[in-house]
Amino acid sequence: MKTVLVTGSSSGIGYEIIKKYAKNNYNVIITYNNNYNNAKELEDEIKEKYKVDTLLVKLDISNEENIKEVLEIVKDKFNTIDVLVNNAAIAIDTTFEDKTKANFMKTLEINLVGTFLVSKYFSKIMPTGSIINISSTNGIDSYYVESLDYDASKSGVISLTHNLANYLSPNIRVNCVCPGWVNTNMNKLLDKEFIKKEESKILLNRFAEPSEIASLVYYLSSEEASYINDSIIKIDGGRRNE
Repeated sequence: MKTVLVTGSSSGIGYEIIKKYAKNNYNVIITYNNNYNNAKELEDEIKEKYKVDTLLVKLDISNEENIKEVLEIVKDKFNTIDVLVNNAAIAIDTTFEDKTKANFMKTLEINLVGTFLVSKYFSKIMPTGSIINISSTNGIDSYYVESLDYDASKSGVISLTHNLANYLSPNIRVNCVCPGWVNTNMNKLLDKEFIKKEESKILLNRFAEPSEIASLVYYLSSEEASYINDSIIKIDGGRRNE
């Protein structure tokens, strides 16, 4: 049975990615940093519904020593992994004037450097397999200055994907998924008029569901996608010309 590790899997897109893989008979490594309760609920649901093995572990991807510790825990339980999904990320949106070096560096440290570190260490226990990095359409087109540090970090993830694919091929395929707006619990709290305005810019007139992102991620790691490598794939419903 194959094994997948998903960073930031206690909520949102990562939560749905874990469910998608478990449904398809993968052992799942559920990671969290702060939200243990959500992660434990997910593990309990997986154990109840599917005949797969689980591992629930705290992982701070900005802490290199913690990454090494988790690597050893994973090796002890599963020996190797087949799929790595780099999903964990933060966004600290403020006005341009309120942007600080500390917050900018924190965003880069987690979203970009953390993705690099997890890939560096966990690729060591992937004889073959697939890495999927979760970037964002913000890494391709920047829309709001309030998110410029997040945008820069996600653009970096795209560049990192190209370099990892070049270095790890042919044994490990590396691809990048760039979602647009997604209907996560966090985004549901946005101002309703703002949501309506953003939906009007999307050809499908709605935000994506987390499960739709999960389906693309799963496909990219499947045998059906065995010749897809070093690809940057937008999943944003299409955007209207403005």
